[in-house]
Amino acid sequence: MRKFPSLLTLLLIFISLAYTFYSSKPQKITDLKTSKQEFSTLRALEHVKNISKECHYLGSSAHEETKTYILDELKKLGLQPEIQEGISISDGGTISKPENIIAKIKGSNSTKSLVLMSHYDSSPHSSYGASDAGSGVATILEGIRAYLATNKVPKNDIIICITDGEELGLNGADLFIKKYPSAKNVGLALNFEARGSGGNSYMLIETNGKNGKMIDEFSKAGVKYPVTNSLAYSIYKMLPNDTDLTVLREQGNIEGFNFAFIDDHFDYHTANDIWQNLDLNTLQHQGSYLMPLLSYFSEVDLDILKSDRDYIYFNAPIFNLVKYPFSWIYILLIIAIILFIGLIFYGKFAYRIDFREVLVGLGGFLLCLIIAGGLTFGGWQLIKIIYPHYNEIQHGFTYNGYQYIAVFVLLSIAICFKVYARFSKSKNQASLLIGPLFIWLIICTLAALYLKGASYFIIIVLFGLISLVVLIRQKRPNPILMVVLALPAIFIVSPFIASFPVALGLKILFVSAVLSVLLFGVLIPVFGFYKRKKLFGNLCLLLSLVFFIAAHIKSDFTEKRQKPNSLVYILDTDQNKAVWASYDNILDAWTQNYINPEENIAETYNANTLQSKYRRSFAYANQAPIKNIRQPKLDISKDTIIGNLRHLELCIAPQRDIQRVDLYTETLFNFNALRVNGETAIDFDYSNGKTYNAFTKRWSQNLLTYHVSKNQPLELQMQFHKDSLPKFVLYESSYDLLTNEHFSIPSRNKNMMPKPFVINDAVVIKKGFAIEEYQEKKIDTTLAFDNTPIQTQEINE
Repeated sequence: MRKFPSLLTLLLIFISLAYTFYSSKPQKITDLKTSKQEFSTLRALEHVKNISKECHYLGSSAHEETKTYILDELKKLGLQPEIQEGISISDGGTISKPENIIAKIKGSNSTKSLVLMSHYDSSPHSSYGASDAGSGVATILEGIRAYLATNKVPKNDIIICITDGEELGLNGADLFIKKYPSAKNVGLALNFEARGSGGNSYMLIETNGKNGKMIDEFSKAGVKYPVTNSLAYSIYKMLPNDTDLTVLREQGNIEGFNFAFIDDHFDYHTANDIWQNLDLNTLQHQGSYLMPLLSYFSEVDLDILKSDRDYIYFNAPIFNLVKYPFSWIYILLIIAIILFIGLIFYGKFAYRIDFREVLVGLGGFLLCLIIAGGLTFGGWQLIKIIYPHYNEIQHGFTYNGYQYIAVFVLLSIAICFKVYARFSKSKNQASLLIGPLFIWLIICTLAALYLKGASYFIIIVLFGLISLVVLIRQKRPNPILMVVLALPAIFIVSPFIASFPVALGLKILFVSAVLSVLLFGVLIPVFGFYKRKKLFGNLCLLLSLVFFIAAHIKSDFTEKRQKPNSLVYILDTDQNKAVWASYDNILDAWTQNYINPEENIAETYNANTLQSKYRRSFAYANQAPIKNIRQPKLDISKDTIIGNLRHLELCIAPQRDIQRVDLYTETLFNFNALRVNGETAIDFDYSNGKTYNAFTKRWSQNLLTYHVSKNQPLELQMQFHKDSLPKFVLYESSYDLLTNEHFSIPSRNKNMMPKPFVINDAVVIKKGFAIEEYQEKKIDTTLAFDNTPIQTQEINE
């Protein structure tokens, strides 16, 4: 009997894995010498550098400079950009005054308009916004420059919409779809985003209907490096998503494609979102999407994108984009089940399948799934106990996250080799393959019933069945053939193993472990013939330990891997007290200057507290000295009763430079009507089937969050029942704790950075106030915070 070339097949598997990831995005960077008619990554990078010089969130001083830079660049291209400005109120009650930058290229015979979209505001208050979404703006600027250099006249109008206020509540997109006249004639939008600073750019479809025509047209555009699949599409449609494109879909019924990258997720919304950390291959990938799609969709009829059928689709090396209609799902599943059952009987009659070995193999495979999944899940929980400071990274993906993925994937493979080493006496690999194929068939059946986008996993089963035929007919099949038949499984499964923990956090590592075992099961026609399975298992264990040591070495915080921390000063004017507050569970040398854990009073300040993305509350609060900080002024300019409704107009005017106002009601109080700075919230349907409105059909005591531009006041026009007396809690925040004249806070050490997703480095004034009973009066009043009425002006009614 000839020796099975295990090292050769292992090498081929490594090569196929490497090629899966290598071929998914461009590897050549286009430089400054690139033809003027082509997209240049380095030219786009120059835009990123200029956009991300400073933190430029809406309301910041650098925001105006960034806006001016983009306007000037569009003018250099011969375009006539305009500023669309206005108040926007998101579904969640987030209010701002975005300044969208819009330019238009007139088409020769437009059906509908093509929108190129990204946003130029960075996340408050410490992100430089290089990747999110300076890269998107740069991609559009460079792409439009290259397109115009061809001197083409598009058939369709092209609208360049660089939105503002995306990071706050998708406010710029909301303003565009509601108030921009040409928005009603948009047929398709391409939106460029980021949730990290590198890796593949994933394409995700936004549609209220079915995706068939969009996938058809996308495939015709000739994108060279599509990274997309219908599983992500199905999951995406089930989740409450939040990109600018979501607003266009929900409010304008506009179809669209999102293009976003997620690797190095630990940079997302942090002070590390700088141009130096942006992966140039990723920026090139964004350009490789834009250029063919811009050329194609600027010419085709955009009225044809609505569809009555959905497609299964996925990208794969060599084949680019594979697609087929949903109607094939049950056909392929039934074919696979019939073939599976038929091959079992065929193998039994051919004396190549032993039912006892089938059951043993199924038990061993299930054991691998349970041990690998359980050890990974428990292992990550133990790691978080050993390294509690990981919890300070709210993204859920640590700086050494990639090492942990390698640790548990290798551990899972080691478990598989160890378990299957017990079957080394079995010369019948066909019997051992039945168990994994059975589990895969169950997965495909569940997918067909509950998650149709994942139904393309049936491809793995079909190729597995071909391998089963070969194993039944040949005792020693060609090893190269067995690797080739496993390639679809490698191409489909391996990207999920790597990307799930990045996208969803390391808490999902156990899914990567389970997927690793599932992939190993399909590779039994290869691995099953290895004579030294224990040795391979030991090597995987050793490599797992090496990566764990590497993860440990990178587990601390350094100048390149900074610890996120937080400090807020809150002046509670109701109690005439002040506190230092922090969201950090683990204090450091910087926060310990102000926080003593043994004097913690955080619970007092966590009711109706400031909103944050991950609903994180203060971990610590200590008493602080009271500072003489100018408090906001409340003016009541109108108060009257008409019928059963009380009409009241209230202006909250800042008396210092601020960036944010949060307003709560002490109870879940629904207004009959409420306008904020002249605008009101609209009703929306939530996934639970209920209809909500931020002001009139509320679900939270958080009434609104107002992100301030140019220190403009908050003006409320309320209507509520005349017998109601709503009570409010106001938080007024400025992001100037480190520079405020009332404080002398030292700068952070170089191994620290501001914690993202929370109010940070802020001076906050907290104050409760109530609407008093209605009284007839001839003059208007101003409420100071000591509730002393101040006469202002006569009411003319």
